[in-house]
Amino acid sequence: MDGNRRWARKRHLPAIAGHRAGVDTIRRTLRAARERGVEYLTLFSFSTENWSRDRDEVSALMALLEETIRRETKSLVEDDVKLRVIGRLHELSDPLQKAIAGAVEATSGGRHGVMTLAFNYGGRAEIVDAVRGLVADGVTADAVDEAAIAQRLYAPDHPDPDLLIRTGGELRVSNFLLWEVAYAEMWATPVLWPDFSVGDLDAALRSYTERERRFGR
Repeated sequence: MDGNRRWARKRHLPAIAGHRAGVDTIRRTLRAARERGVEYLTLFSFSTENWSRDRDEVSALMALLEETIRRETKSLVEDDVKLRVIGRLHELSDPLQKAIAGAVEATSGGRHGVMTLAFNYGGRAEIVDAVRGLVADGVTADAVDEAAIAQRLYAPDHPDPDLLIRTGGELRVSNFLLWEVAYAEMWATPVLWPDFSVGDLDAALRSYTERERRFGR
């Protein structure tokens, strides 16, 4: 979800204003995706590299996530949507971990879609943690295969993404779901995330439906 800070700078606002505007985009995108039959929506919210940003911005982001999760949990329950949060959550503050755990539990019965937030997430870190899991489980070298690794990713029950959408004009994967997006279709737009509209989502989905997926064949 790129472009929050650029959106704020264009309006001479602090970075957190862009992140708050981005939360509104999450809400409308989730509902539009559900209406269009999208069962899984994964949003890259905060990367393991984002800790290097300005300390005040990082603190504000953490507070915004906790505030948003507590506020939006009721809506997710009403919409029958399950919330998942993936990443190195143990590195977050105790109050934030508790807020996440409470929201995940409250929405665990959701049957009309899954919204996953990748927070304190990195694709390389996920693979490293999967390998650590293999070692901890005593898996021998000859027993290591793609299935063994996939079972130890953060969300092993999720299907691999069909479509990767990049906002803000970026044309790179940026350490997002490196294992899972091996055969995902990609679609990029210069639109900044707070300005990402339902029409933009429809354009991405339309582009996806017009492609022939070969999976290397």
